Amino acid sequence: MITIVNYGVGNLGSMQNMLRKIGVQSRIASSAAELRDSTKIILPGVGSFDAAMTKLMDSEMVPQLNEKVLVERVPTLGVCLGMQMMTAGSEEGVTSGLGWVDARTVRFDQVRDPGLKVPHMGWNEVASAKDSPLIADFPAEARFYFAHSYFVDCTDPQDILLKGLYGTHDFVAAFQRGNLMGAQFHPEKSHRFGMWFLKNFVERC
Repeated sequence: MITIVNYGVGNLGSMQNMLRKIGVQSRIASSAAELRDSTKIILPGVGSFDAAMTKLMDSEMVPQLNEKVLVERVPTLGVCLGMQMMTAGSEEGVTSGLGWVDARTVRFDQVRDPGLKVPHMGWNEVASAKDSPLIADFPAEARFYFAHSYFVDCTDPQDILLKGLYGTHDFVAAFQRGNLMGAQFHPEKSHRFGMWFLKNFVERC
């Protein structure tokens, strides 16, 4: 069962609708018990890092998520803030992240790039950095919808799956380390490219 984690933050309905468009049934889980038989997990997120992490911790789902993700190695996709929450932490706040990947979340540097508008909002092209079933049959013209002020800085470049360019910032648009995957963009808002991305996650990962 494909499970979308509900901890009070994220575009749950939009994600479920996009999965429905590609012919996939999913459920929204709000408790640890509802996560137990998950075969794939989607962790969405919008808003601020500390607030989202606090809500996720308060949901009491983190121990079960750790079991599914780190022990059972269930394929797991973090989306936007959900991707950032998979890292050790964020410059946006002081709360620790889930620490599932060796990475931190950093802010676009407007000192280095004074003309840069933050948050980065809108459509952006991406380029593949390595091969993966998640981006199989990668469309050369692939572009996705972004809405973020922070991005993930991977310690190991081998974890970088897709790259984007915004101003002078060459940023991580998606990462993958084994069963752990993250997308900085919103596939549920990215029309046919988002459908392609989610279909690969469902069928090939």
